[in-house]
Amino acid sequence: MEMPVVRELIGEYRSPNSKISNLERSGELIRLRRGLYIADPGFSGQEISRELVANNLYGPSYVSCESALSYHGLTPERVNTVVSSTFKRAKSYSNPLGIFEYITVPEDYYPIGIDQVIVGEEYAFLIASPEKALCDLIISTSGLRFQSVRAARDYILDDLRIDLEEHSAWDVTIISDCAQHGRKSRELNFLQEVLRNG
Repeated sequence: MEMPVVRELIGEYRSPNSKISNLERSGELIRLRRGLYIADPGFSGQEISRELVANNLYGPSYVSCESALSYHGLTPERVNTVVSSTFKRAKSYSNPLGIFEYITVPEDYYPIGIDQVIVGEEYAFLIASPEKALCDLIISTSGLRFQSVRAARDYILDDLRIDLEEHSAWDVTIISDCAQHGRKSRELNFLQEVLRNG
């Protein structure tokens, strides 16, 4: 489900651009990027989903990396930048809701391990499964190389501070599929061993 398009909502106005500018100045609309706005929650009474915004700001895309790990409750820190994956070119947007970054992943690798989250039958957004988020993070981090399973384990425990016992139901087939279609297949195979053995 997508966010309502402002132009459709105010289509009856003779000068919709002028009306949009007025609503933005009054604080009723928040500009996400040129041509894309969202109602301020103070006026609309509806909470803003940054995950839904990320999906609509640039796509096709899904929320991933640290942002998805944080959403799934696997990392202790709150993440301010929303990172998403796309098979289009990398982009970055900054708006009143924060920073939205888009990393590029291979197109045949892209559809693996994506979950659709439906929120209260009101809207839905796409987000990486925990396994895909880890794969995306590893293949997109420049200079990150593992020489062993132990090094991969240290990265998970020490760098990302993920408690492997807290989340024991890892779907390692997602990582196996990613290793076949993505970059850094050796590193992903080490990751698979870490998550399989806990």
